[in-house]
Amino acid sequence: MADGPLIVQSDRTVLLEVAHPDAESARHELAIFAELERAPEHIHTYRITRLGLWNARAAGHDAGDMLATLDRWSRFPVPPSVSLDIAETVNRYGRLVIERTPVAEDGSGGELILRSTDAAVLTEVSKNKRIQPLLIGHPSPDTYVVDAWARGQIKQELLKIGWPAEDLAGYTPGTPHPIDLAENGWHLRPYQRQAVDTFTEGGSGVVVLPCGAGKTLVGAGAMAETKTTTLILVTNTVSARQWRDELLKRTSLSPEEIGEYSGQAKEIKPVTIATYQILTAKRKGQYAHLALLDALDWGLIVYDEVHLLPAPVFKLTADLQARRRLGLTATLVREDGREGDVFSLIGPKRFDAPWKEIEAQGFISPAVCYEVRVDLPAGDRLEYAAAADDERYRLAATAPAKIGVVRRLVERHKGERILIIGQYLDQIDVLAEALNAPKITGQTPVDEREELYQAFREGTIEVLVVSKVANFSIDLPEASVAIQVSGSFGSRQEEAQRLGRLLRPKQSNHTASFYTLIARDTVDQDFAQNRQRFLAEQGYAYTILDADRIEATAA
Repeated sequence: MADGPLIVQSDRTVLLEVAHPDAESARHELAIFAELERAPEHIHTYRITRLGLWNARAAGHDAGDMLATLDRWSRFPVPPSVSLDIAETVNRYGRLVIERTPVAEDGSGGELILRSTDAAVLTEVSKNKRIQPLLIGHPSPDTYVVDAWARGQIKQELLKIGWPAEDLAGYTPGTPHPIDLAENGWHLRPYQRQAVDTFTEGGSGVVVLPCGAGKTLVGAGAMAETKTTTLILVTNTVSARQWRDELLKRTSLSPEEIGEYSGQAKEIKPVTIATYQILTAKRKGQYAHLALLDALDWGLIVYDEVHLLPAPVFKLTADLQARRRLGLTATLVREDGREGDVFSLIGPKRFDAPWKEIEAQGFISPAVCYEVRVDLPAGDRLEYAAAADDERYRLAATAPAKIGVVRRLVERHKGERILIIGQYLDQIDVLAEALNAPKITGQTPVDEREELYQAFREGTIEVLVVSKVANFSIDLPEASVAIQVSGSFGSRQEEAQRLGRLLRPKQSNHTASFYTLIARDTVDQDFAQNRQRFLAEQGYAYTILDADRIEATAA
């Protein structure tokens, strides 16, 4: 057995020795089907989960591929129970298939059916009390008829009991609409083309790419392949306008063919870009804009930043299973634990490219990550110790001692474009005043936000203080420094989004620097460890710095 960097344990955890010369190669292969749980300095712990295995299977990796990865990099023999468990779990995907019966000339047929060649599995699921009401006929021993409205719900219920169905029931073509890529002077990168092709072949599903790797172009490529009316759902109005600008630049679409459906405008065009917020807005207890989902015969629905999909949209998406669905995201991690709903209702992972691999190809900027530990003065430390549990994170995250460290870091990176990112509005006000820098929060009007972002892109503003509104889909390619002063507790997805602001390729060729300021020996430090898990999985290591040393270096 080779002296590999992995140790596979019988409880489905896998230990990775970070300092091993083959650690990076093993990490890239392991991350296809295992999730990072803990990432301290020397040994990282991964867990092999059912959903991770099924996502990998849907993306084209079979059990043999996964077991070969473990055998190739493991220091000791892989426990037979783990090998058997992986093989059996992966084999569960596709044992049940959702199909549609052919439509006859008289219009009959076209029924939704659940089929399996394994009679025992079919019997087991048909007896489940949550699945039974969704089945309305049993025309043959290997087939049940599924109620027409229940395509989404039955996939959710089957996943919960460990029998994920492969959905081969097809999709409505929607209203045809000509869309082509305008590849004059540019072309889809190889990984973008592969992502488009795998999505098109699969019909629905999720493409996972780093921020700055061109997910919007994957969406445009999918639109060019399907050539149909398209509804694009995005996180906010600024993101909607960036999508519009990119589609006008990269495709044959004209301004008259693209509509914006948001708080500011209510346009319905062959390609309509809507915000999640408007879709979930309620009036008198009812969703006020549900008609948008049926306003046109959409042939494709694109979910941008699918890991942020609001919970109500899952329920709405359950009714959209006959339409092709493309989810775009930098991470499948959801802090609410609803990754299974993304799998069932949007679709399984179709394509995933490791961040470091795309960095090595020169398509995203290299980045270094620092955790800066700040000591609290004695008075603040006592106030923190005496505070109630639910107040401690805010006290630690907004510690005034962080302000001086931010000033020093800004001075150190003078001449670069710097984002200061915070969670709390009063802290953002203090930072903006201390640095004499403009700020953007949720209260900043959309037009003013766009003006400030544009000034930042052009370099007339070098330092910008932002709240969490800048986490998502904001294109600031020349940003090379981010200083994160506070965040949403232990959110891994937010950490990925914030580093992503820095990864777009830069004309300046600066290596990006991502600083997280942490109040030492507080819950701030505990939450930071969880936040860093996803980026550690992608191969980014955090260098721990003492704030006093930074100040001494920068002075």
